[in-house]
Amino acid sequence: MAGSQFQLLAQRRFLPFFLTQALGAFNDNVYKNALILVATYETAAYSAVDPVLLTQLGNGLFILPFVLFSGIAGQLADRYDKATVMRVVKACEVGIMALAGAGFAAHNIWMLLGALFLMGAHSTFFAPAKYGCLPQVLVEDELVGGNALLEMGTFCAILLGQVLAGIFAQAHSLPVLVGALGSIAAAGLAISLFIPRIPAAAPGLRIDPNLLRSSIANLRAAAADRTVFLAILGVSWFWFFGALVIAQLPLYAKLTLHGTESVFTELLLAFTVGIGVGSMLCERLSGRRLEIGLVPLGSLGMTLFGIDVFFATPAAAPAALLDPYQLLATGFGRHVLADFVLIGLFGGFFIVPLYALMQQRTPRAYVSRIISANSIWNAVFMVVAALFGALLLKRGATIAEVFLVASILNFAVTAFIYARVPEFLLRFLAWLLARVIYRIRVRGLEHVPAEGPALVVCNHVSFMDAIVLSAAVHRPMRFVMEAAIFKIPVLRTIFRGMKAIPIASAAEDREVREAAFAQVLAELAAGQLVCIFPEGRLTTDGAVAEFRPGLMRVMAERPVPVVPVAISGLWGSAFSRRYRGLARLLPRRLWARIDVAIGAPVPPAEVTPAMLREKVIQLRGPIA
Repeated sequence: MAGSQFQLLAQRRFLPFFLTQALGAFNDNVYKNALILVATYETAAYSAVDPVLLTQLGNGLFILPFVLFSGIAGQLADRYDKATVMRVVKACEVGIMALAGAGFAAHNIWMLLGALFLMGAHSTFFAPAKYGCLPQVLVEDELVGGNALLEMGTFCAILLGQVLAGIFAQAHSLPVLVGALGSIAAAGLAISLFIPRIPAAAPGLRIDPNLLRSSIANLRAAAADRTVFLAILGVSWFWFFGALVIAQLPLYAKLTLHGTESVFTELLLAFTVGIGVGSMLCERLSGRRLEIGLVPLGSLGMTLFGIDVFFATPAAAPAALLDPYQLLATGFGRHVLADFVLIGLFGGFFIVPLYALMQQRTPRAYVSRIISANSIWNAVFMVVAALFGALLLKRGATIAEVFLVASILNFAVTAFIYARVPEFLLRFLAWLLARVIYRIRVRGLEHVPAEGPALVVCNHVSFMDAIVLSAAVHRPMRFVMEAAIFKIPVLRTIFRGMKAIPIASAAEDREVREAAFAQVLAELAAGQLVCIFPEGRLTTDGAVAEFRPGLMRVMAERPVPVVPVAISGLWGSAFSRRYRGLARLLPRRLWARIDVAIGAPVPPAEVTPAMLREKVIQLRGPIA
């Protein structure tokens, strides 16, 4: 696929790193799932501890290092060459696998749990270098695709690790399992030697060996940027939901579905295939740009199909023991598996944009420390998920009811977040407009400055102009719009969420007008994009009216580049003023094509209203 994310796999700046992290995830899951299956199906041979408690203990021990060591791990990844950090971590993995092999040979569950804790520590030190290197080795329009490949590779590795663990557990072939664990670790170390140098992002950073103090410092740095912090909380919630669901799968397969060890693997396969596919679709659905509008879509799908698992689960476990093929032969089996695929798919929509947002909005010198703060929050949420799941089961909830509770909580928590931060829902609405309701074609997107202040001027065709521009230009914009439109019910809620700036003529409301100018100047001073519609009101004939001179007042007080933009295709829609009364509501075109043409920025010294109007008319072309 020319121009797609897959091109990265042919480049040395990405491929060795991609394979190294995939082998690490693969080994994590071969070992962790082999241990879970041992704890679930062969507990008596290893320990007298209750298998439910042992499974929860194992999950907790794997997560605990993220809480303990993430602070210093983030500092090390920012302070030193990330390639070197990854090589050192991979070398430690070889020793950890030797300990795990000894534990299997001695049938010593405590050695095995100790190795699991150390594998958690291995992942803790690897994660900040893993995610932190992406903004250094990828350009901005590769960031979503790179994260998608990373998630796809990770979850494919998880899938293969789960399958291999299931095969070893069924075959009871411990020597082969131990040999495989060591070989995978050695292969990861060997491939890591080919990762090109990734220079230290903060070479002068002082490493603080105090684990608590370093963690608190990273958490404070993450909380300083509200957008980044909200992305971290979103990712952490995903891991709460995922941990709560996945932790129950071994017992769900064994007790609820009455399945063999391979049924557990089959359920994990469905979930991880879904996440891999969802992750890879993100780049295509977002147009190779960061699109946080996919996040609400992802959370909605996770909720709906999580609830559906509860209703698809049989009321009583089947009498006969089911293998994966026999489960597929049942109606409820196909239903449950489809649900887990779709939960994973929408989970990919949810998590990939959040990781890309976190990386894009963080200065490079701090990325690894922010990722380490994310790891701490992820770990806290997963620990709480493990305790919450255990509490629900102890109080008599069925495993299917745990899935139902997780899904209802997902709806409640994400609804609360979107109510507090309307940008996610607004981007979702813009994404729907661009991909479902309309076909939006953008020309000249490269003319929008990647950073710094600029004034965008656009013709005013319909009530939807601001949302269409939000769909076309992914950089956030503050829109100045006439107060009458700002006050329209329903649209008012949307425009407030967009932090639009209402304006009126001096004759209508001088106070509102002066407040609007002051806000525009403040936004430009803060380095933001501000969009104005210089005609002052919606067109009533489709033509571009004279541009009012108010924009020259902005130029006089805050000279910034001016980007001309033209929208065509919305004239005659229900949101324009071409028709009156009920005639406006009659459907005329389905999936209409909307063109957004963006011209080169005009230096402030050359700006005049007449010149800008002429440029917008040329960009628009004939009325459509």
